Amino acid sequence: MTLPAGRPSVHLSANPLFSGISAAALDTLDTATSWVVLAGGAIAGTLDIVFAFTFAGMHGASPLRVLQFIASGLLGNDSFGYGWRSGALGAVCHYTILTVATSLYLIVSRRFSALAQRPFICGPMYGVVIYMVMNFIVVPLSAVQSHGHTLEGVI
Repeated sequence: MTLPAGRPSVHLSANPLFSGISAAALDTLDTATSWVVLAGGAIAGTLDIVFAFTFAGMHGASPLRVLQFIASGLLGNDSFGYGWRSGALGAVCHYTILTVATSLYLIVSRRFSALAQRPFICGPMYGVVIYMVMNFIVVPLSAVQSHGHTLEGVI
């Protein structure tokens, strides 16, 4: 891929984190694509956190408590004693996770064109996959003190 002069790029194929993904799928992300990924992460993160704030608020929890719960994935129960600092950490974690999820969707969509051609079908299905991965793999492996989810409770 040839970029216009002066346009910085990020070569993901040089990153060992992406070593198992073909060079064609990774190609080169230009600045415009990076902005799309950041915007997608911001939109997905905002929609998700607004839902979480609303749902938790209906059960008596404040937005700060929701963000502290997210941070408790790293800090454990101590997160609830750090006030707005752990809330800020929770917000950074939340938006980072959603931006990584957006990046993965973009990378996979380069290999499987249906993801790009049918975003209103594949996007929500991807959201369900992200939900399952977060709740059945990531959260149980984190420091969160959670009651856990069951597949029956999700369905």
